[in-house]
Amino acid sequence: MDDLHRRLRALGLLGLAARLDDIRDEPWLARVLQIETDERQHRGLDRRMKNSRLGRFKPMADFDWAWPTQIHRATVEALFRLNFATEGANVLLVGGPGLGKTMIAKNLAHALIKTGCTARFTLASTMLTELAAQDGTAALRRAFRRYTSPTLLCIDELGYVAAANRHADVLFEVVNRRYELGRSIIVTTNRAFQDWGDLFPNATCVVPLIDRLVHHCEIIHIEGESYRLKEARERIR
Repeated sequence: MDDLHRRLRALGLLGLAARLDDIRDEPWLARVLQIETDERQHRGLDRRMKNSRLGRFKPMADFDWAWPTQIHRATVEALFRLNFATEGANVLLVGGPGLGKTMIAKNLAHALIKTGCTARFTLASTMLTELAAQDGTAALRRAFRRYTSPTLLCIDELGYVAAANRHADVLFEVVNRRYELGRSIIVTTNRAFQDWGDLFPNATCVVPLIDRLVHHCEIIHIEGESYRLKEARERIR
């Protein structure tokens, strides 16, 4: 089976593949292959974007690097080479609200999706509530799969809402499963690691949870005043 035959079969053009010896030299064949390939890539991108639940977000070209009082721009920009996802490493974006953590996370997920990989974006509270509410082993298995199967999982705003010990347990399970599979996680949070014990009081899994997150992890601290507050002040002037 030559390369042209494989491409036709991969695109589902089985009739053309069966008649390849008759049409191999036709001038329109290359154009048909290109159209089908482009359309499949377009549909695949649309499907991955829909499944990612990224929603709307501003591109990194709109990021105001001068606004935070602390951010390591070179480190952030290096993440867009996407080596962290290839290596199964994690990214932790730590800082107060309105400093662009979610914007960076969504743009990283989008960049990865464009390469053909899958990603899922979720608020921490949404994911933990969903997992903790599952009734039955089969339902819980399906719910875990939604958060463990994508190439990249983005957990947004961890620490903004108080969590119960059950939430700590399911978060550990998600992190541990992805750790064992070598799949990356991006976490945005307003809590330093030393405060995670307060986030999950009395939970026994906090230490191993952090251990798995930081084993292969790029930690980026962002400091400054909320950019959203700045924009709000400008609107009312």
